[in-house]
Amino acid sequence: MRTDELVRLLANGTDAVQPHAVRRRCTVAMIWGASGAALLMALTLGVRPDIAAAAQLPMFWVKLAFPAAWALAAMVAVARAARPGARLGHLPWALVLPVVAMGLLAAITLSGTTPPVSMELLFGDTWRSCPFSIALLSIPVLGALLWAMTGLAPTRLALAGGCAGLLAGSIGALIYALHCTEMAAPFLATWYVAGMLLPAAAGALLGPRLLRW
Repeated sequence: MRTDELVRLLANGTDAVQPHAVRRRCTVAMIWGASGAALLMALTLGVRPDIAAAAQLPMFWVKLAFPAAWALAAMVAVARAARPGARLGHLPWALVLPVVAMGLLAAITLSGTTPPVSMELLFGDTWRSCPFSIALLSIPVLGALLWAMTGLAPTRLALAGGCAGLLAGSIGALIYALHCTEMAAPFLATWYVAGMLLPAAAGALLGPRLLRW
């Protein structure tokens, strides 16, 4: 069989790929996953009772902006990683900058404080449960994103799974922030980051197993 005949045979019956199909599929999966995470939070944790008063504080919005910034960068990373031969380009910098900014804010907050106060700012009251609660809320998002990627064509499977996990973790942290009463920058820079990295690690491990095609 000649090459041109083989090409025609392989192309027979194929349809044109719709524009922005990858982004659309990942967005739908993210919306369904985030809805599931919000429902899970409502059923298991609940929204903090003083959220109206907390919303008057600037740090409340900083706490929301922190995982939201990660989510925006991770959304782009997922869309790129879902394609063959994915390259993230300068996206890692977009993921590092929010952590650096929160780390600097944490350092400023801790400067000049006494050790007991520093420990309180760092550990708060919920450091033992915070990362695992974020990871729990990320499960519906991670599952939906990995399902979406199975219908696409990622070739760097660990990277694709890790990006999906990072997006899931950031959305989980954003939703968890509506329940969490901690607002100290040292706490956020430590335990929120840990919570968002747990799904990223899980996604990187699951990617080669679930996204193979």
